[in-house]
Amino acid sequence: MKKRRKQYSAGAIIWIIFKYVSLVFFSFVAVIPIISCVITAFKTEEEYKTTNVMTLPQNWFNFDNFVEAFQRANMGRAFVNSVIVMVCVLIGAIIIGTQLAYVLNRFQFPGNGLIRNLFLFAALLPGVAMQVTVYQIMHDLGFINHLYGYIIMMMGTDVISIYIFIQYMENIPVSLDESAIIDGASYWKIYWKIMLPLLKPAIVTACILKGVGVYNEYYSANLYLTKENLKTMAISLYTFTGPLGSQYNLICAGVIISLLPALIVFIVFQKQIYSGITAGAVKG
Repeated sequence: MKKRRKQYSAGAIIWIIFKYVSLVFFSFVAVIPIISCVITAFKTEEEYKTTNVMTLPQNWFNFDNFVEAFQRANMGRAFVNSVIVMVCVLIGAIIIGTQLAYVLNRFQFPGNGLIRNLFLFAALLPGVAMQVTVYQIMHDLGFINHLYGYIIMMMGTDVISIYIFIQYMENIPVSLDESAIIDGASYWKIYWKIMLPLLKPAIVTACILKGVGVYNEYYSANLYLTKENLKTMAISLYTFTGPLGSQYNLICAGVIISLLPALIVFIVFQKQIYSGITAGAVKG
């Protein structure tokens, strides 16, 4: 038997064409800055000044920009600082966030709803509006120009992660807690032995959201880490900017260097990342 071809109306055909054209256009818009950055990173200073951004470099094997960017911006030290900050912040934020979520989700007490609303209200406040107060607190505590001070500040309450943990905990039956309590387990042991292992997908999601933000954070790092040996990756890229102009070929080379570690981590752990995002997603 011959299969009958599916008939589309004129409106449906127009809609299909519009969807594919939109996908192609927005994909192009998303990819073009990356392509431009890669092309510029391989250009010499003279090539960059005399050609447009999409003109291909004469020599694709010219790595002088990468070497100069790495050395002049001290990117090795900056990368170590960024990794130290990111690892410490993620560990602290996950422990604080999961414990807060455990208390708010498993214990009903006067003020539970108020605390949740205060967290939501804090998330709506713009960070810049609170910088004067935060800077004064950091100065009084002696946290400025110290990695540990910056880590403590960045470790702060991550409202989005807390709501991810709370939403995920709602899918964990309370009977697990009750069974553990009957067997003599304390609340602390229930948290460490039961809740924390079951929250792995949500933790992966929170680590991705928080880790990307911390690794790329510029404003606070530039404000509180002014010493040369405390620079992070985001700050080191601004070595090549100045009042007399910016060396964009070196900046682009530095951007690619800074992206490589994140790209390698994503390629190696992409299966865990995808499964963590899917399992730890907030459900409506």
